[in-house]
Amino acid sequence: MVKLLPKLVLLVLLAFPATIIFNSRGPLVAAQDATEDEEAAEDIIAEDEDDEAEVEDDETTELTEEKEEEDASSGEAKASPNADTTILFVKGEDFPANNIVKFLVGFTNKGSEDFVVESLDASFRYPQDYQFYIQNFTALQLNTMVQSQRQATFEYSFIPAEPMGGRPFGLVINLNYKDTNGNLFQDAVFNQTVTITEKEDGLDGETVFLYVFLSGLGLLVIVGLHQLLESRKRRRPAAKVEMGTSNHSDVDMSWIPQETLNQINKASPRRSPRKRAQKRSAGSDE
Repeated sequence: MVKLLPKLVLLVLLAFPATIIFNSRGPLVAAQDATEDEEAAEDIIAEDEDDEAEVEDDETTELTEEKEEEDASSGEAKASPNADTTILFVKGEDFPANNIVKFLVGFTNKGSEDFVVESLDASFRYPQDYQFYIQNFTALQLNTMVQSQRQATFEYSFIPAEPMGGRPFGLVINLNYKDTNGNLFQDAVFNQTVTITEKEDGLDGETVFLYVFLSGLGLLVIVGLHQLLESRKRRRPAAKVEMGTSNHSDVDMSWIPQETLNQINKASPRRSPRKRAQKRSAGSDE
């Protein structure tokens, strides 16, 4: 037993450090594994962010390319830096419906090359979206050459539609021209929202109908008053007119009593009919 005791002590001494090392390696390994997982997750997140950035860059590039392609395909011309334009409305910026609107467009060639002014057009657009046309006017074909350091003036007129009165619309006036190399240019001389005013002078259908109705109503009132006056005249009793007998010498007065004749003669200052008849008969005998 005594001989085995040193061996047991040696075995315990050897087993105790091993146990400590084994127990201490567990947390270290777990911590190391956790650190490795965090690093892997960070690497994955970084890779995802890089992928998203690359996708965004690709989308931005695609949108830019599409926009450039649309601009190229639409072929929208811009104004030349060597030309200036001005506009003047003859009657001011007043746009009455169903009435002529006239304006003048001035073109100045300040470059060294000649320009050919091809056409001038105008149109009314929807004010919230200028791509929608409300009324498109016929383009004025000019085909006029403006030499270097020269000016030219062009006249144009249009008539806004009558139903457009009282509402705002976008007015776009474009001047189209090109240089000697065939490059096309377009200058939006006027591009603003204007209000179409209703035409006040003149007679429209509603006003004419109102006048006719009032005239007919007045005529009916006059006829009614005339009929009322005529009916009142018919209801009024006729005035009695006494017919005298002084002009009739052949009237027989013998049937009237003498007393009655005397009373009549006393009441009236005129002579009795019998005396007048006797006097006339005496005059005729002479």
